[in-house]
Amino acid sequence: MKKVLLSAVILAMMLVSCEKDSPESQNDVIDALQQEVTVDMSDFTLYVDKDDIAGKAAGALDKCVSMKNLEYRLGKNKGLAKKMYDIEYNTRKAIALKGNGKGKPGGGNGGGGTPPPVYEGSITIPVIINIIEKFAGEVTQAQINSQIRVLNEDFNNNNSNTSGVPPVFAALVADVDITFVLGTVNRIVDTRASWGTNDAMKDPSQGGIAATDSANNLNLWVCEIGGGILGYAQFPGGAPATDGVVIGTDFFGETTAGGIYGKGRTGTHEVGHWLNLRHIWGDGRCNRDDFVADTPASDRANYNCPSFPTTHCRTTDMTMNYMDYVQDDCMYMFSLGQNDRMRAQFVAGGARAGFVN
Repeated sequence: MKKVLLSAVILAMMLVSCEKDSPESQNDVIDALQQEVTVDMSDFTLYVDKDDIAGKAAGALDKCVSMKNLEYRLGKNKGLAKKMYDIEYNTRKAIALKGNGKGKPGGGNGGGGTPPPVYEGSITIPVIINIIEKFAGEVTQAQINSQIRVLNEDFNNNNSNTSGVPPVFAALVADVDITFVLGTVNRIVDTRASWGTNDAMKDPSQGGIAATDSANNLNLWVCEIGGGILGYAQFPGGAPATDGVVIGTDFFGETTAGGIYGKGRTGTHEVGHWLNLRHIWGDGRCNRDDFVADTPASDRANYNCPSFPTTHCRTTDMTMNYMDYVQDDCMYMFSLGQNDRMRAQFVAGGARAGFVN
């Protein structure tokens, strides 16, 4: 959990700011406050416990290998760790400022006030679908349409199962207010059995499909990943050429081939990673966090459809969170803290600012 320290100087500056009416004065105060906020980064890590680097789901499926792909990318790009550290620092600072009331509601969206530290307002994300299929039409238009629909349901709190959120978590359910709009669909036919997790499907020199303007589009690659892997995503900060989400053919959109993971929520989970969310258990033991204050600590993923309450690390797991590993019908919420973490990526200078500027 984050530890944010504010000095007495900040309180004094807040009192002074209340007496100033001009936007210039308010901006000066916010700038000074940003310099005064101290963000604790002592718990930040980009690595996971080796035995937890990929979680096994029912039927020996690897639910998500985003952290494994991150480890691969960190090995190839020596500057990536520093870039991701900086993104995390700015994310925590933005959330700290919001939590202490430093943003002015309505600012930054034509309201003439001080820009809020966490982006406010609706967000629209164009989606490019890059399909590598074994035969023409293997991935149907119905799958494509259903995946966009499911993303819009989940990121706008319209999942019909959300009514089942237990009372202890009901006040934490977030409407992320992100709309996904289908753009270009690119298709090629390739009969290889699997593409792996090292981004070959994104590289034309390896037979893949290149990303389309990843600063302004979410690129989804659909292919047979192999090894029973459902999907993976690139976290903010990675190379533009590989930025996006990869989903296995059987787990893209609604498809009977995906079984309990065939309702399109692998896409929701992976887009959560793309917007800087970690797995809800922090990919480690009880002292390893997902960097979100309102998600309970846990030391493991949950699978299938757990009974409530499920308890680890002396707290009740938020098993119905999209960032756990439960089956598609049993995940149906983002938390308010996760919402702030995602929205911090859209502020000016943020890793996903291109989508709103």
